[in-house]
Amino acid sequence: MPTLILSLLILTISLLTFSSAVATLPRPLTPSVDRHPLLLPLSLSSPRISDVSKFMLRRHLHGASPNARMRLYDDLLSNGYYTTRIWIGTPPQEFALIVDTGSTVTYVPCNTCDQCGNHQDPKFQPDLSNTYHPVKCNPECTCDAENDHCTYERQYAEMSSSSGILGEDLISFGNMSELTSQRAVFGCENAETGDLYSQHADGIMGLGRGDLSIVDQLVEKGVINDSFSLCYGGMEVGGGAMVLGQISPPSDMVFSHSDPDRSPYYNIELRELHVAGKKLDINPQVFDGKHGTVLDSGTTYAYLPEAAFVAFMQAVTNELHGVKQIRGPDPNYNDICFSGAGSEVTELSRTFPSVDMVFGNGQKYSLSPENYLFKHSKVPGAYCLGVFQNGKDPTTLLGGIVVRNTLVTYDREHLKVGFWKTNCSELWERLNASSISPAPPPLGGEISDTNPGMQPASAPSGVPDLPDHVILGDFFVGYITFNISLSINFLDLKPHVSELSDSIAKELGVNVSQVNLLNTTSAGNGSLITCSIYPEGSVKYFSNTTATHIVSRLAELQLPDTFGSYKLVNWKFQPPSKRSWQQRHYLVVFMTILVILMLGLSVYGIWFVWKWRQEAAIPYKPVDSDAAPVIEQELQPL
Repeated sequence: MPTLILSLLILTISLLTFSSAVATLPRPLTPSVDRHPLLLPLSLSSPRISDVSKFMLRRHLHGASPNARMRLYDDLLSNGYYTTRIWIGTPPQEFALIVDTGSTVTYVPCNTCDQCGNHQDPKFQPDLSNTYHPVKCNPECTCDAENDHCTYERQYAEMSSSSGILGEDLISFGNMSELTSQRAVFGCENAETGDLYSQHADGIMGLGRGDLSIVDQLVEKGVINDSFSLCYGGMEVGGGAMVLGQISPPSDMVFSHSDPDRSPYYNIELRELHVAGKKLDINPQVFDGKHGTVLDSGTTYAYLPEAAFVAFMQAVTNELHGVKQIRGPDPNYNDICFSGAGSEVTELSRTFPSVDMVFGNGQKYSLSPENYLFKHSKVPGAYCLGVFQNGKDPTTLLGGIVVRNTLVTYDREHLKVGFWKTNCSELWERLNASSISPAPPPLGGEISDTNPGMQPASAPSGVPDLPDHVILGDFFVGYITFNISLSINFLDLKPHVSELSDSIAKELGVNVSQVNLLNTTSAGNGSLITCSIYPEGSVKYFSNTTATHIVSRLAELQLPDTFGSYKLVNWKFQPPSKRSWQQRHYLVVFMTILVILMLGLSVYGIWFVWKWRQEAAIPYKPVDSDAAPVIEQELQPL
């Protein structure tokens, strides 16, 4: 019996030690469960959504024909543009391209370019692609000096330029796109000047009308319908989505006629401007000068002819009360700015008036303050007009600011442009929710976490806002991982690890306890750190607001000079770590073992007391007490 109790005690101690060890294992960077690797939700829906609701959501969003869905990245305030990701070649080489509806050529810098700046990705290397071919000189193109290859050259309004040769290769639009890789002609850039030379993005994705436009090429191949859509994020939460191909428009989408014969750009029939419900005294012909009213995603702000700008500025200013006009952030420009409106973007409509654009068909598209304001970069709670006079140019130019949080559909087949107000960051997630199964990733290689692929989809049709908690397709954002490369070497970094954690926590607006430095390694003369951000306390996953807030601040991470120069290499949303059976039932296992131990000790105690009492009940009696005494004999002497 004592041996059994001892064995039980040893087994209990072993199990307790094992359970404790399992419970304290670090959470892995890569979860063991199989999930769509590049499905990166920015907005989350409730896990309690019914199967019927999920089916209806898919039915609304699913398109009848293939299309390529691509995520947009918001660099509007810092760089003045939106970018997306594409992969070129076999194996694929990745690039970040400015989404530009005013351009017709898609191009990337090639490794033969001696007059190209330093951009965020390596230059394209044609020799490393098994499927690349230069476009040979022919009567339909401009040829180089040797008459070997077709060339391109583009001049832009800000006096920048790009030139190079034309090549053809496989282009992929994301690892979860229904549209497979397609052969397309693009520019292999050999020279660039001006802003193109200094910009962070690699090149431009031309979505305009023209034979070299990526849209025209895909339409010509018959792989998509003649339409595409863009949805830009808002003032605080950026990003968004792009869909190449036809979508089912929401029932309340507002349309304007677009005339391709009027100008080579995407134009609309703007006839009136209303401020705070009051029509401005502007001749409708003002909006019809030169190219008319043009939508250009490659332009940051809005530019009006002089008469329209003056009337608009005065009308907005007359509606303002309780704010003070201040100088702009840049002394080189006469920006019109106001302070005292508060720091909450959602509250701007209490101070700034609504603006309506009325089209030729009488339909009206309403702008919120974030569609004509931008934040003052030096004064908190101050905002500036993002609408300017277009010099002496009679063209009305509407840039990205005007369509923030707006799904814009360029229906080229039916000669119209549609507008639908929505949350573009959440729209990206609804588009993902509509997908039923992922397609294979681009040929070869692993896709970087910073460049999520997309699944095919269409825009929603009157889909109501989903609840604020995670989840599309049962995907929970359990934690966020990212890598940062630092120019400081590992030995110099080691004493400042604690400071690094504090800085990251402060920049992302989280507690230091939520920041986990998982790994720090040497990378050449610098260092590479792997970090994760976990939900606070015992919470299992991030809410919609918290997740998008952290990601938007991560893109603008500012570290102290102590760490030298640095770069965000990649980031990824991770589902909650799947715990082992021992972890999930740790308390039950512990309590069971504890009860068994107590029962064992109790049984042992009872048995010990019973045996002691049995022994105590027997009276003492000398051995052979009734026998005659034995006489001792002395030892005989030797």
